[in-house]
Amino acid sequence: MKYVMRAVKYFVAFCVLYVAIVWLGLKSSQGMDHSVWESIAVTMQTTRGWLLAGAVVLLSALYPRFGFMTRRVECDMVEDREQLLNAFTLSGFALKEESDGRMVFRADNLVRRIVMLFEDEIVVEQYAQWVDIRGIRRGVANAAYRLDLYMDAKQRATEE
Repeated sequence: MKYVMRAVKYFVAFCVLYVAIVWLGLKSSQGMDHSVWESIAVTMQTTRGWLLAGAVVLLSALYPRFGFMTRRVECDMVEDREQLLNAFTLSGFALKEESDGRMVFRADNLVRRIVMLFEDEIVVEQYAQWVDIRGIRRGVANAAYRLDLYMDAKQRATEE
């Protein structure tokens, strides 16, 4: 059910983006007396319009599949808590919930949450000597990259 809700959210977001682009195009054209809806209706009467609609439906249906990921970083949630929190803070996320072996982060401001369509939850769970970071791809990739850098720096410091 979560997959379907995400697909619907992305479909609506793509439609809003398309309407905004059409509106901006009409506003920048001098002498055009068409409304946005008339322009969209004319576009949908063509083969290109139907291909565009099909592409939006397909992309919306597939995005939840490739828009979310899990990364594994060698880290201990207790020992490396400061580095973990710093990595997420610098990535634009704040700790919202914490329990034994699990942390939940969310985007730190409303604008970022809206841009992420409120799919901004990133879950960090301890798995042996690793932490699994699971959530939206761009947030996970950014935070995991920063955490990896912190862990590499820590390892180099202990080797010296």
